[in-house]
Amino acid sequence: MSEEIAVVGSPDFTTGFRLAGVRRFENVPVDEKAERLDDAVTSALDDEGVGIVVMHDEDVEQLSRTVRQRVETSVEPVVVTLGGGTGSGNLREQIKRAIGIDLMDE
Repeated sequence: MSEEIAVVGSPDFTTGFRLAGVRRFENVPVDEKAERLDDAVTSALDDEGVGIVVMHDEDVEQLSRTVRQRVETSVEPVVVTLGGGTGSGNLREQIKRAIGIDLMDE
């Protein structure tokens, strides 16, 4: 069984992924993020069919401390954040966490 990509975020964020063929997504309207974002992320992380969870970088900052810690330490599924101030250092850490080695280490 292959694992799917899940996208969590506002409808504006998830639309492009849906058009690209991502079937698993959690739409959380901007005005409801305070109430629904933690539950949407937890649902994606708990789904055994999901291998990668994609979120906007700013949404991670809005998570409760418990869920944010789970996102930052999750190995399976891997959580990838996009946008905001995400630099190559953050991507490097995400890759290292996902596969267990630092590909950019000299």
